[in-house]
Amino acid sequence: MRSRQSNHPSGSALRIVELYNSGMATHPDLLIIGGGIIGLTTAYFAAKAGLRVEVCDRGDLGREASWAGAGILPPGNVVHAATPIDKLRALGSEGMAAFADELRELTGIDNGYQRCGGIEFLQEEDRYALKLWESEQICYEFIDRERLHEIEPHVGDIAGDAYLLPECGQLRNPWHLRALIAACKQRGVALTTNQPVVGWRFDGPHVLGVGFADGSVHHAGRILVASGSWSESLLSPLGISPGVHPVLGQIILYRPRQAVLSRVLMLGKEYLVPRADGRVLVGSTEEPEAGFEKRTTTMAFERLNSLATKVVPALAQVEVEKQWAGLRPASRDGLPFLGEVPGTANVFVATGHFRAGVQLSLGTALVMTSLMMGERPLVELSEFRLDRTPTRPNPYKNAFRS
Repeated sequence: MRSRQSNHPSGSALRIVELYNSGMATHPDLLIIGGGIIGLTTAYFAAKAGLRVEVCDRGDLGREASWAGAGILPPGNVVHAATPIDKLRALGSEGMAAFADELRELTGIDNGYQRCGGIEFLQEEDRYALKLWESEQICYEFIDRERLHEIEPHVGDIAGDAYLLPECGQLRNPWHLRALIAACKQRGVALTTNQPVVGWRFDGPHVLGVGFADGSVHHAGRILVASGSWSESLLSPLGISPGVHPVLGQIILYRPRQAVLSRVLMLGKEYLVPRADGRVLVGSTEEPEAGFEKRTTTMAFERLNSLATKVVPALAQVEVEKQWAGLRPASRDGLPFLGEVPGTANVFVATGHFRAGVQLSLGTALVMTSLMMGERPLVELSEFRLDRTPTRPNPYKNAFRS
């Protein structure tokens, strides 16, 4: 991976330090644009590492794709991860239990984390996933229909071979976001809401800060763009257009009188997620044609309801409690963008996590904090650079979906 200095003239970083120290010492070391799960988690770890941090958001904190997801946490193995994206995912899988405890101890808020286990149903064309699990030493077990109905008696007739993944986990997105916001406050992070960024502030080629819609200007030593589906418009003035775009996803929620599932069920791009209180989330659609229009539709409701009642027939007798939608930030190749913005000395990006924001959030926060502090990240980031040519297929085809 290129060093930070290789993208700009010698002395740029020093010049930014000089500008920052000349009359701007009260401003944060790091300004994060975007208060979703990526931005807030990074803010927490950056503040924990000793940086003065501010998070700003165009709306309320954590109310976009982060809030709308199902919170599935797939199993992973940091040591045996096959690719950088697998390692990034594994950092979250292996570290979330301890992070949940840390958040609860600091804030008193339970984020709903539990290692509930999951069952994935593989079609013939998806069986290559078995080799991936074996190479990563992920625990899995083929279960026949008798065993399936023994451990999940309410499951109906589902196509595909069933594989039990006992290390699959989940958290409750709204709870986790509340815990993150409270933890950031505890760490001294400044939180600015309902302030869209409308422009950048430069000193020649150097980025000093951003301007807000209310006319105010916020300066910072480093700036991180973590604005999800809205990142593209922020990056364009910096001369970079990575192709981040929104993909609408819809979920419906059931509230049975008694529990009908105990494990997450994965069926390709669709899933059922049982909560500890008996509720069941069913998702999710992928609707790139919706653009930035975040709305629920009757068509999606009927599709998801049909899926739910086929997989768990008992849900046919249960009314849907709620339906909602979110705009997931997608990239052309399915990989997120992580790293420095080419041509700048102090602007970074963490966006494009698509359906995997929750499962990649902890790993992203750790590697971005290391990178912005001049340390070597735990994951090789060249695969995620902003100026890459997207050539590989979507790596989340068989990932657990948020």
